Amino acid sequence: MELFFQGLLLGFSVAAPVGPIGVLCIRRTLAEGRATGFVSGLGAATADAFYGVIAGFGLTFISSALIEQQVMLKLVGGAFLCYLGVRTFLARPAEHAAEIASTGLVGAYGSILFLTLTNPLTILAFVAMFAGLGIVNTRGDYLAATMLVAGVFIGSAMWWLLLSGGVGLLRARFNPRALLWVNRMSGIIIASFGLLALGSLVTR
Repeated sequence: MELFFQGLLLGFSVAAPVGPIGVLCIRRTLAEGRATGFVSGLGAATADAFYGVIAGFGLTFISSALIEQQVMLKLVGGAFLCYLGVRTFLARPAEHAAEIASTGLVGAYGSILFLTLTNPLTILAFVAMFAGLGIVNTRGDYLAATMLVAGVFIGSAMWWLLLSGGVGLLRARFNPRALLWVNRMSGIIIASFGLLALGSLVTR
């Protein structure tokens, strides 16, 4: 259980910094509701758990392959962020609340999962944090590694639940004009992260 709670803390800590994923989830919560925002966050939590599996189970061959392909992943992820940024900037807020279809939730989950998985340097963050906490000795102890990964997923999911819930409480205060500006600002921020990712490839 100690490893579970350590994983819980790690998952929450990795998810908490508001980067492009956080901005996108906030914008989706305001535009489409708490369910869409939370499900989007679960996509990030799943990716965090995936990288937690790699670090916790000691799957070095997978982590090495991901790090070797980081240029391609940065290129794809950066381009996708730019696309989402432009799409968000141009999006018009709906005049009436729409029913959330299951395909919409699946798409929200899948897009964030894809974006988070295209950042393989997350694996290095997990390895460093595992080492810092002295929990890199889970290799071969599958129960310990499983508890650790479960904690990472739940900790990350807790952050996204808190974020989408908190932002959702403010949703009623946003009129269509305010939502339009949220879309524009979110689009600029998301596209900027994409351009930074692409720019880092040029300066290598």
